[in-house]
Amino acid sequence: MYKRQDIIVFYPSDGVSDMQKLQMMTQQGENVFVCAIEGNFDDAQSAVKRIFNDAQMQEKLLAGGYKLSSANSINWGRLAPQIAYYVSSYCDLISSGRIKYGDKVNFCVPSGNFGNILAAYYASLMGVGVNKLICASNVNNVLTDFFTTGEYDTHREFHKTMSPSMDILISSNLERLLFEFSGRDDALIAQRMDALKKDGKYSVSKQELEELNKIFEVGYATEDDTAEVIANCFDVYDYLMDTHTAVAMSVYDDYFENSADETPSVIVSTANAYKFPCDVYDALAEEYIEDAQKATKKLHSYTGEEVPEPLADLDKKPVRFTKVIAKQDIEKEILEYIKK
Repeated sequence: MYKRQDIIVFYPSDGVSDMQKLQMMTQQGENVFVCAIEGNFDDAQSAVKRIFNDAQMQEKLLAGGYKLSSANSINWGRLAPQIAYYVSSYCDLISSGRIKYGDKVNFCVPSGNFGNILAAYYASLMGVGVNKLICASNVNNVLTDFFTTGEYDTHREFHKTMSPSMDILISSNLERLLFEFSGRDDALIAQRMDALKKDGKYSVSKQELEELNKIFEVGYATEDDTAEVIANCFDVYDYLMDTHTAVAMSVYDDYFENSADETPSVIVSTANAYKFPCDVYDALAEEYIEDAQKATKKLHSYTGEEVPEPLADLDKKPVRFTKVIAKQDIEKEILEYIKK
């Protein structure tokens, strides 16, 4: 089945939880190779993007019988199926009697690379009734500042948080959104992206920002805010929430308090709490356990929530992939792999 497909997974060594890292290191597929890249998400994504824009690299790969594709939101193929989430959610609200067809709703989405919430925007263009899209960030709040000021500026402190998938300063899918709001002016967008590479920042016009703010709201949650929401949601609703979803919940609570917007709203949940057992257990029991497997057992005992099967036995699987490379060595690693 997989004879004509090989999968290479590059992940940021400092940008995933210990449980996620163990998932990477114990992958079992014969056609799979996994390698960590030193640094954070921005380091890893920039390295991968460089390969896709390198004509000579593409020629070398073709000579070896390979052509690259991407499974993350660099590829439109990742965004397209995410649109269905929002269509489905809207239909669920109708079928449950919460709204009538044609009513508008809010979606609050934890956002780092801006892919998921961008899919929500595309869903709105396709007819899903959207009132507001609420972009929720952690303390790496470059998106919050952008939608507030109109300037995207990466010259800021980078924070490692309990919501690592949002620890991003270069939200690459924002480029696609700005393309739409600039009147699809590809030359202008290319100019801004060049400025981002060269100067680490760019700005949009006042008119573009006003149009963006007609549909997008923003906010961010601190680490304390995130932990508090996890604890409160479990205490009040008996719902075990992961760190990223908790960011969204915290931002939505702030939005509702400040706006009194009674529009029916969906908090987009993006992960299972057991992917981040150390931080989730700490938020609930106020005890931080560094070992992810021990934290998982503690979290299960504390909450009674079942551990998802793919995560339950990770500590029993053989560790196959331990290699960590510098981001400048990614081309070399790929070329060595295709020679095997």
